[in-house]
Amino acid sequence: MKQYLSLLEDVLENGADRDDRTLTGTRSVFGRQMRFNMASGFPAMTTKKLAWRSVVAELLWFLRGTGDVKELQKLECHIWDGNANAQYWKPRAKFDGDVGRIYGVQWRHWQGADGQEVDQIERLIKTIKEKPTARRHIVTAWNPAELDYDVQEKPLVALCPCHVFFQFFVANNSISLQMYQRSCDMFLGVPFNIASYSLLLHLIAAITKLEPGEFVHVLGDTHIYKNHIDQVKEQLGRNPYPLSILKLNPAFSNMETVGDLDAYLAQIFKKADKAREEETDEKETKKKIYELLDEVASLENYQCHPSIKAEMAV
Repeated sequence: MKQYLSLLEDVLENGADRDDRTLTGTRSVFGRQMRFNMASGFPAMTTKKLAWRSVVAELLWFLRGTGDVKELQKLECHIWDGNANAQYWKPRAKFDGDVGRIYGVQWRHWQGADGQEVDQIERLIKTIKEKPTARRHIVTAWNPAELDYDVQEKPLVALCPCHVFFQFFVANNSISLQMYQRSCDMFLGVPFNIASYSLLLHLIAAITKLEPGEFVHVLGDTHIYKNHIDQVKEQLGRNPYPLSILKLNPAFSNMETVGDLDAYLAQIFKKADKAREEETDEKETKKKIYELLDEVASLENYQCHPSIKAEMAV
């Protein structure tokens, strides 16, 4: 993860101080790239603790295709609560816990011009299997008609997508993933995004019976919030540990279609519901949920420095 630390230094040294939507202020650079070869290990942050189970939970929630935060909360993940409860969004939410047509909804239920829905994940898996060398293995979450705050009085999302679209590339029985991120919170968001898309790469590789290759992270507005600068400097004073190894549930390798994936996801959320029904003790409930997430994907030999607390800009 040395390239991530180098990018932090780049932003601190070369960034421009700018105002931003959250009124926090940022130091920003534009147009950067990081590359992570999965053969070298799984790129989970080691210079501070990564909230790994939240990474797993959020990706499952995205793939489920819902914008209901209560579904994510079932997996003991609360990283979207702030967006769901933001003052600018609450009057527009259709129900309690609604965050609108965000990532997962766009991935699985894109609204076409003719009113028909497009399941981009279904198309992705199908075309990778049938036409691996195609140059159209793309999924996008950026739907201008539903998110532009400057033009549309009532946007349909609580937060415009930060990681906008991604593309897969297949060669020599290996599959790689490149993601473009328009807005990159280097301290809180980017380590999470690196882990999330690397996990997605492994998951799609397993379903399509290919070897995971590289995750290529293309960063647009690459920034450190002003109230994170001290934390960044603390992190830069730490030496990284060796990378961990991802252990993915073999069920993914047995999947053939998006229907198999959906059945597996439904089972996970059903087990989470059951754990909550059976347990009255909150600690025991959390333990069961965490065990459930660990069965989906876990990190072996993960070593890290302690967490560094910082406030999320909403």
